[in-house]
Amino acid sequence: MKRFLFTAGLLAGALSAGSSLAQQSKVGDWTIEKRMQDTHCNASRGYKDKEDENRDYVIVVTYSDKAIVIVMIYGGWEWDKTGEILRADVGTDDADIMKKAKWEVMDKTTVRGIFEYDQSIMDRLAKAKRLTLDFEDDEDDSIEMQIPRAGEALAALKFCEENRK
Repeated sequence: MKRFLFTAGLLAGALSAGSSLAQQSKVGDWTIEKRMQDTHCNASRGYKDKEDENRDYVIVVTYSDKAIVIVMIYGGWEWDKTGEILRADVGTDDADIMKKAKWEVMDKTTVRGIFEYDQSIMDRLAKAKRLTLDFEDDEDDSIEMQIPRAGEALAALKFCEENRK
């Protein structure tokens, strides 16, 4: 699981070469983190789903005034082409967020979505308990990720962003 969180941080643009100290806090099972060399904070959550062959699920969210970046890692994916652009409808348990959003394949088990900053997206994520990706013409790879306490995690992420040094 730690390997997945570390990979997600790398893919979200959160790390540069070498190790460094980090400021870190917890909100439930979310980790809010600001590494010294980073320009933005990250909120990440990982878990294993016993009902899905104990596969790993990881989400990392970071944002700026220009973009929202969401990295999703799922141990059941087997993407073939790094760099491939996939299209997926993005939704929560009670609202659609985007239709046919672009997701880039980062590696065999990881996709990354980079979206223009929109407060309504953040508001919908904050209210959500689940985030879904419904890939075009690929129901097998569509996913539903549990994101409990997302509102609290995003509030802590906002606080981190506003107070980073």
